[in-house]
Amino acid sequence: MTGANDTGRPLLRRPAYGQADWGRLRDGFDWNIPGSLNIAHVCCDIWAAADPDRVAVTHLGADGGRSVWTYGDLKRASDRLAAALEARGVMRGDRVAVLMAQHPAVLVAHLAAIKLGAVSVPLFTLFGSDALRYRLADCGARAVIVETAALERVMSLWPDLPELEVVVTTGVAAAPVLAFDEIVSTPAPGFEPVRTDAEDAACLIYTSGTTGDPKGVLHAHRFLYGHLPCLELSLGWFPQPGDVGWTPADWAWIGGLMDMALPCLFYGVPLISHRFAKFDPDAALRLMARERVTTAFVPPTALRLMRGAAVPSDLALRAVASGGEALGGDMLDWGRSTLGCPINEFYGQTECNLVVASVDRAMTRVPGAMGLPVPGHEVAVLGPGDVPVGAGEVGEVCVRAPDPVMFLEYWRKPEATAQKVRDGWLRTGDLALLRQDGQLVFHARDDDVITSAGYRIGPVEIEQALTSHPDVVMAAVVGEPDAVRTEIVVAHVVLRDGAMWDGLPEALQTLVREKVSAHCVPRRVLRAESLPVTATGKILRRALRGQG
Repeated sequence: MTGANDTGRPLLRRPAYGQADWGRLRDGFDWNIPGSLNIAHVCCDIWAAADPDRVAVTHLGADGGRSVWTYGDLKRASDRLAAALEARGVMRGDRVAVLMAQHPAVLVAHLAAIKLGAVSVPLFTLFGSDALRYRLADCGARAVIVETAALERVMSLWPDLPELEVVVTTGVAAAPVLAFDEIVSTPAPGFEPVRTDAEDAACLIYTSGTTGDPKGVLHAHRFLYGHLPCLELSLGWFPQPGDVGWTPADWAWIGGLMDMALPCLFYGVPLISHRFAKFDPDAALRLMARERVTTAFVPPTALRLMRGAAVPSDLALRAVASGGEALGGDMLDWGRSTLGCPINEFYGQTECNLVVASVDRAMTRVPGAMGLPVPGHEVAVLGPGDVPVGAGEVGEVCVRAPDPVMFLEYWRKPEATAQKVRDGWLRTGDLALLRQDGQLVFHARDDDVITSAGYRIGPVEIEQALTSHPDVVMAAVVGEPDAVRTEIVVAHVVLRDGAMWDGLPEALQTLVREKVSAHCVPRRVLRAESLPVTATGKILRRALRGQG
């Protein structure tokens, strides 16, 4: 399953025997990852040298405007931004935060950081002040590339971030802030990207923070290649001539960035970017029809919303990939009959993404199943003593280490890293049932993560925001089932003596929106006299589920 595209670079490719069964795909697979590797080089510069006018990204503005970026455009802009950052002291190993919504400038910022041998840090534009402060301080960001709407938040935090030296904004800038547009319009003669290896650090992506503070997941350049086998299969033998890719998922998350955006650049597939202020299923379907999108990564909640919308008759979809939670048979049937294509599913974590998949025509689809281990990844369901479970039994989903898509470490958290990867296995913390045919069926989470509208939400930051209110002495956040969002966030709070309840739930929701993020706001806030705790005082969140 190896080969090369028309630029001569090594790629994972479709086997010559076509629609082989999954076992033959796995048996015939070999990784083909060069020792010297830089994501910016293989996703941008190679294409720019071979075909500079090739379309890389088409951006659809909220005002109806349209801009087209070629690979030549991306190279020039990222070279110039990298040179400007280098001139201000940013160097190999430094962290460069990227705080922008879907736009070609996001890709320019990541490419520029990676060309310096620095580490790009994608951040969500809706993060509130506390969430943003924690991540910028924890990673020790040396530079931030930020869109206009979020600049004020960054500036208010700058005094608390002693390692932050450079701020670049896409809007109007005044010293000490630099203007992105001015930088990318100024030639940078003589700039040379730093040479990196496949094992060198490239990207730092934060987890949701399920049992404590969010953890920075440090990935090497090789993790781009680690995503490709699953994407090639899930997106219908991707890429094919005429492919166009799109995702509504924000590029600040591993799903948006690594399940669509960077792989499209790598393969030379035109990518559509557009920022929805709020996801609109009708508008999303019209976008896909108008732009002739053939391959899309669409989270389950967005698909469920699309199911209730008017589906255009002129869709060009060949395959849709989805992940985050399992879709039922009714959704799979709707995809085939109404979208005119399969909805393939995959599973992974920020630490080790896209290692299990359920794909039409390559296996027997089992509605609700996660599927089979993807070629190139060794996945097992382990019971006590790391003994593989038998058919019909439940165990923990584990991935054999090392693996190309597996993280290097949790940033500055060696104990957490050692706990995550033990005795040669990465422990996902997810439990699955092993079927007789080898497919995995998700059973339960072994932590307190909440899956809502495609987001994986950790309770800790929300609880910290809630308890920052003077009337709240304890808080616990759990997920409760929801037909559309999979789960909704529900907060249980214990108040100080004498505190008034009227108006407080709304005030607490506003507090979470400001301090954490809009997507983390509890849909319900419930008053409790006490919270269940362990003998050591740890809140038993699971005991609260079903009470909201």
